[in-house]
Amino acid sequence: MMMPKLFGENLFDELMDDFPFVGRMQMPALGGGIYGRREKNLMKTDVKEKDGSYILDIDLPGFRKEDIKAELNDGYLTISADRSYEREEKPEDGKFIRRERFSGSCSRTFFVGEEVKQEDIKAKFADGILTVTFPKEEQNKLPAKNNLIAIEG
Repeated sequence: MMMPKLFGENLFDELMDDFPFVGRMQMPALGGGIYGRREKNLMKTDVKEKDGSYILDIDLPGFRKEDIKAELNDGYLTISADRSYEREEKPEDGKFIRRERFSGSCSRTFFVGEEVKQEDIKAKFADGILTVTFPKEEQNKLPAKNNLIAIEG
């Protein structure tokens, strides 16, 4: 059965969000949260390995370079982004019928290795994609042991 769509989602879901109970937008367990049902699509990341380095490509559409922060602590790299929109409505600008842009923040943490230093990490932000490059940590290989068991007979 085809269901009519209104503003990009199911008509009945959006009309009934606030009636008669608390709306989905206030209940993260029901797919709400600050970015609604699309929250799981934030900060999609591709991880590549190239020339002894790892490269992270992180989608951050709608953010500016000033909104993004990268921090390294105990081998964990945390990328966070925070944005806000002014909520002030002016009569000459018109009245909003629907607002889909939200204020808020999001973050992801990646283990990069305890040997990686802050100066080893390079980051570049262009066209809504943050590219982070860091060296691949060398694995200390254990010497091969002879673990054979003697078989009698």
